[in-house]
Amino acid sequence: MPLSILDLAIIAKGETPRDAFDHSVAVARRAEERGYRRVWYAEHHNMRSVGSSAPAVLIAHVAAHTSTIRLGAGGIMLPNHAPLTIAEQFGTLESLHPGRIDLGLGRAPGSDQTTRRALRRDARAAESFPGDVRELQGYLTGETTIAGVHATPGHGTNVPLYILGSSLFGAGLAARMGLPYAFASHFSPEALLPAVDLYRREFEPSAQLAEPYVIAGVNVYAADTDDEAHAQLVRVSRTRVSLFVGRGRTFTDDEADAVLASPQGQAIAQMMRYSAVGPAATVKEYLDAFAEHADADELIVNHAAPTVEGRLHSIDLVADVSGLVPA
Repeated sequence: MPLSILDLAIIAKGETPRDAFDHSVAVARRAEERGYRRVWYAEHHNMRSVGSSAPAVLIAHVAAHTSTIRLGAGGIMLPNHAPLTIAEQFGTLESLHPGRIDLGLGRAPGSDQTTRRALRRDARAAESFPGDVRELQGYLTGETTIAGVHATPGHGTNVPLYILGSSLFGAGLAARMGLPYAFASHFSPEALLPAVDLYRREFEPSAQLAEPYVIAGVNVYAADTDDEAHAQLVRVSRTRVSLFVGRGRTFTDDEADAVLASPQGQAIAQMMRYSAVGPAATVKEYLDAFAEHADADELIVNHAAPTVEGRLHSIDLVADVSGLVPA
């Protein structure tokens, strides 16, 4: 079972975005050394603790400091952008780092409605997502759908596309287009099983992909002891209270725990339903069971420890028990 990593370039309390980007380089280097398949960066906006707002720029930086691991967007929120612009950005990345670039595409705003307006995004932009994906695909394959318009760089680079989603919509689109499907079960688990079932049933082969391919997201808190791993989970849960409930407001531990015990807090716990917590052997057992449960061909892991040291150690622990082999 291939394992990959989702990296949000977390900006911890007291750290700067540059610190977060240095940590992302360290994570990608360790992932490369330990045999993970790819590292993806997700587009989010107006979140003080998430530094991956410009995935293409971050990918370029990390690619310049690594050698072999695949890097990509998991994903670009395409309705925020013109397809031609994204084709040019990722065509540039592929030209600089051939054979190492992935392009995952989602249709969510990557933030709230106020931020959507700041991005100059039309509220109806998501409705054109299927057509935008086809337009982008045409630029990258060289079979443009808009006469006389070509992506330079990008034309003929064939950067592989992935459809990201947390609903049946993305599953159906990925199936019709014959593209790999990545489900965001690490934070939106409800529709995982019906979406994967729909995707596999309705999949139509394409020039990019002959058979369906499913990537499923899962959170991992791997540590030397069960107590350490669960302490990490508690810290991250409290941070999410500030992120999702307080919109950046700082909560005391008691206040955060009170929120987590409320119905609103239970929604945060539900978001983290698919989480492997414990020593390496416990995590390995969970990941094996989750992969079967999700009918996944690959897992993309959010090593969610609150410190970079914890994330690097988690990467090592999971690699050790999973038998990963460097390329």
